[in-house]
Amino acid sequence: MEGDIHHIFNRGVDKRKIFLNDQDYLRFILSLYILNDSNNKYDIWSNLNFNKQNTLKILSSTTGRSGRSTTGRSGRPVVDEIRKKLVEILAFILMPNHYHLIIRVLSDNGLSKFMQKVGMGYSQYFNKQNQRSGALFEGRYKNVPIKSDEQLNIIFNYVHTNPVELVEPGWKNTGVESKDKAIYQQNTYAWSSYNDYVGKSKFALITDRDFYLDIFGGPNGCRESVENWIEFKAQIANAPEYLKKI
Repeated sequence: MEGDIHHIFNRGVDKRKIFLNDQDYLRFILSLYILNDSNNKYDIWSNLNFNKQNTLKILSSTTGRSGRSTTGRSGRPVVDEIRKKLVEILAFILMPNHYHLIIRVLSDNGLSKFMQKVGMGYSQYFNKQNQRSGALFEGRYKNVPIKSDEQLNIIFNYVHTNPVELVEPGWKNTGVESKDKAIYQQNTYAWSSYNDYVGKSKFALITDRDFYLDIFGGPNGCRESVENWIEFKAQIANAPEYLKKI
């Protein structure tokens, strides 16, 4: 239904890597903007020429394709007369073999149309780049509706702390051994909306951030929420063994 928020995720078939280099990451991220428009089709996007430097400039821009300046707290275009968005992307992260999105529905079938275009467009691009055929993703994307304020907070932290897995494998179950290393990894990981939430514009054009900025009270609140989540996981790792089983 319109206004509902969903956690969307998918991974590569057989857990294979779906992002092999910077171009792959940037291509997918730019598609989140280009294809979030009922006027654009995935088959046109899959053949679009790619320039890394130009793409970075576009994604960090605080003006939409209409060229209008922003005035919202999140730095998003307040008015964009050209695009007809299918969804609002509240947050995202890309990992080597999977991705997570937090999405708000704007219209009936908007979510399914958007995800179909993103999945098919990126699969065509990836297969062409790597001279392969067949499915890239492990079936249809997974969709978990967000039903409570608690879920909203947890999923924000969960999505954005995925990079910690690269330096602390298994940390979601066993806890964080080194809080400082985990936070450093969190702050320096390139392929997510986290830096945009904490005031370091990276991919400002992609996400609608006012909703979560209001929940957490601004960029500092977003940072505190994520770092508190990591701190909690560090306390688990350093707790006596008998407490970990409770």
